[in-house]
Amino acid sequence: MDRIYFDYNSSTPLDKRVLKKMLPYLTDNFANPSAIYSLAQKAKNAIEDARISVANLLGAKHREVIFTSGGTEANNLAIKGFCFANRGKGSHIITSKIEHSSVLNVFNFLETKGFKVTYLGVDGDGVVDVSQLEECLDKETILVSVMHANNEIGTIQPVEKIKSLCDKRKVCFHTDSVQTFGKIDVNASFADLITVSSHKIYGPKGAGALYVRGGINIEPLLHGGHQEDELRPGTEAVASIVGFGEAVSLRLQGMKTEEIKIKKMRDALENGILKAIKGVKVNGHPQNRLYNTLNICIDGVEAQNLVINLDTKGFYASSGSACQARVPEVSYVLLATGMSPKDCSGALRLSLGKFNKESDIRALLKTLPGIVENLRGSGSHG
Repeated sequence: MDRIYFDYNSSTPLDKRVLKKMLPYLTDNFANPSAIYSLAQKAKNAIEDARISVANLLGAKHREVIFTSGGTEANNLAIKGFCFANRGKGSHIITSKIEHSSVLNVFNFLETKGFKVTYLGVDGDGVVDVSQLEECLDKETILVSVMHANNEIGTIQPVEKIKSLCDKRKVCFHTDSVQTFGKIDVNASFADLITVSSHKIYGPKGAGALYVRGGINIEPLLHGGHQEDELRPGTEAVASIVGFGEAVSLRLQGMKTEEIKIKKMRDALENGILKAIKGVKVNGHPQNRLYNTLNICIDGVEAQNLVINLDTKGFYASSGSACQARVPEVSYVLLATGMSPKDCSGALRLSLGKFNKESDIRALLKTLPGIVENLRGSGSHG
């Protein structure tokens, strides 16, 4: 049975060209990049080439890019690192109710350390309430963290407006751009701290980065050697970083062409589902959302049953964030948009990527209506 993948927001397949670039640093060049002999310096230079690639896609200086193990570590370094380094300036921090768990759980933790947290609401499309943000900013506010685009519903946030508000109040702005980096424009002008990741753009898992604008002071979470300007000590994962750099280079070449192709397929899938199945609601902003993301709620079915049945037919999809997949609760993102727990329970996320084909869309449209009909007939909604 052919397998068709519709979960690119969770993770992407490793591009074979990326793997080819990584292999020498998994085999022949195994040296520690901190050593001074030639083999090690070749590894060190490969890391710096990757840093330049990431910086170029961000429009940043290469020294402003700090490599991490992924998006979660970069979010922790950005938020904890800034708050601990700047606590003397204030103790009020702001985020939204629909952030990734690697941001929300950090803010929950900081509340236990004496920080006052404001959680911004969103409208029915998942857009952060900028007017509420403006009202909440005060002389004690030191940090705002709002994601660039939501991983579940794809809604893109007005980060430039948020940055402008923060600049007026001299407040640091962090944005989690894991879902947008390499898909749409992510520019260093958007924020003071930006989180990006490798495995969402056809690179390896275990590599991410934090953009730190020059002059922004953050404390390291780890203490050790001199690596990454002492903000992320420890021997670098050379092969993963090299793969990340190559994935970024490939993004620079193919982003716009792929956007047109993938959006066309996403729209065809959305229109086909709405035509073939009654009782479907599309979640997220109608226009201002990621071109590869389709999040829908289907009346009369449980999302987990839907995902399992799709799997048995050869389709990989999800009911939301992979980081929340084993938590038996409805999506807090959808709840924040004003949906009821019952309506949220039928949410399905279909996220496309560059390896999808039009035949994949036709195959899913041929299969999904029958699955929904069977689940509704069996009373799977509980």
